[in-house]
Amino acid sequence: MPQKLVIEGDQPAKFILLGEDDEDDRDMLKEAFVALDQSLVVLFVNNGKEILSALDKLPAESMPCLIVVDYNMPGMNGAEILKEINAHEKYKDIPKIVWSTSGADKYKQTCLQLGAADYVIKPSTDGDLLEMAKYMLSICNF
Repeated sequence: MPQKLVIEGDQPAKFILLGEDDEDDRDMLKEAFVALDQSLVVLFVNNGKEILSALDKLPAESMPCLIVVDYNMPGMNGAEILKEINAHEKYKDIPKIVWSTSGADKYKQTCLQLGAADYVIKPSTDGDLLEMAKYMLSICNF
């Protein structure tokens, strides 16, 4: 069952908003983040509309330190999500990483042009996943 983003009271000091519709990918990345920083909270949603809804519910002083978006999600792809997020001034400074199983250069270039900090390929080993999570945390706005 996906974790639901509930905006009540104080938000965690640092958290990542993860848009991922594949439960296995979501759980593996969350575990890698938490293994590197146990104080980190990973909030996840299943699609682009839920990312936008979650961001809209957050007060300006409680933005995530990073948004990670799967490129291939139902409803909106990663590029469309970036375009929507960056249309809002209060979200522009949040680093955004698109991760995908596709290494197509056209997708990567489009996402980078739309303001992604990076476009990365989902790793196939646990060691590579941990290294990718470490890299992503280095981009966070803590």
